[in-house]
Amino acid sequence: MFLVVKTGNTMKDLALHYGDFEDWMIRFMGVMRQNVMVVDVQKENLPDSFDFYGILITGAHEMVTDRHDWSERTAEWLRRAVEKSVPVMGVCYGHQLLAHALGGTVDNHPKGPEIGTVDVNLTAEAKKDPVFKSLPQTFRVHVSHTQSALTLPEGAVVLVNNPYEPHHAFRYGKNAWGVQFHPEYDALISREYVLNQKEKLKSPELTLGGVEETPEANSLLGKFCEYCVK
Repeated sequence: MFLVVKTGNTMKDLALHYGDFEDWMIRFMGVMRQNVMVVDVQKENLPDSFDFYGILITGAHEMVTDRHDWSERTAEWLRRAVEKSVPVMGVCYGHQLLAHALGGTVDNHPKGPEIGTVDVNLTAEAKKDPVFKSLPQTFRVHVSHTQSALTLPEGAVVLVNNPYEPHHAFRYGKNAWGVQFHPEYDALISREYVLNQKEKLKSPELTLGGVEETPEANSLLGKFCEYCVK
């Protein structure tokens, strides 16, 4: 059984017609839905057991720096999961929450929001990483974030970056990954997020026109799940 830790909700109209964060994530995990437990941590308690193949943490519209009680409890639970060597992957808010849980720092990105579809690059460490190593050197990803993991936990290694975001993906130890970009988004979802945040953009039309599918990024969730069951 896999666990998806649901930390928030997408926009209401998008969820109504296209599902929510956990649905998008499960779509690309490559496992049967009946083999995935979803826990909404804003409403439910996390399990006492850590007996899962792997744990994935969704995005959220909240901010890690708000230090919500449910978020801080989740951070502590994730820290214990990592200590028990359960494979963990956090996405966007999940990435930032994982960094926070393990001793990194999270805050607003000094350059402002990153929104749309952008290029990212693998680092030398990624070439040796069991989840990232088969990805191309440069690939396209969907992004939608205001905050970032400004400093990583001690001992973490950077796997993916670009000129805007130096910590687009990291690994901590052998079994914990944080991913700032959105491997669960497709182009339709990304366009909706661009339109919803167009007031933050210098050129909304240019950003919207650059949105495209990101198959390499989408494959990452399946690669993580394959790693978990080896």
